[in-house]
Amino acid sequence: MKAANAFVARFHRHHKPVQGHRFSLAITMDGQVVGVAIVGRPVSRGCDAATSVEVTRLCTNGAKNACSFLYAAAARAARALGYRLIQTYILDSESGISLRAAGWSRVGAVRGRQWEHSTERQLHLDGHTRRTDQPTEAKQRWEKSL
Repeated sequence: MKAANAFVARFHRHHKPVQGHRFSLAITMDGQVVGVAIVGRPVSRGCDAATSVEVTRLCTNGAKNACSFLYAAAARAARALGYRLIQTYILDSESGISLRAAGWSRVGAVRGRQWEHSTERQLHLDGHTRRTDQPTEAKQRWEKSL
């Protein structure tokens, strides 16, 4: 995860590194890492974390077909680990072509917002403020049954 997060910190257009993961993958070309996928527990409280995983970060340096390769590899790895569903969210402004190429399906839309909830205001239960540097535009939800 440390190496994958370092790649995300260097190349991701709109997200920072993650806090945790179930597993991470990398794709290399000519001995150089050209992309990473970080797969963790589903962020949404409504998803079953025992049977589902979520690609929480997917990042490449622009290498051709690296995104679709990583999405497909993440699904194969999740299946091998016994998960039944893999999902991810992308910005509404993104095409999803790599997900489609990897056999995923768009299953819905999610309105954009900050993580802050009215019951929490600006504070977590432990007194820490939530991050507010995430994109707030609408998102597309994609998934693949395993």
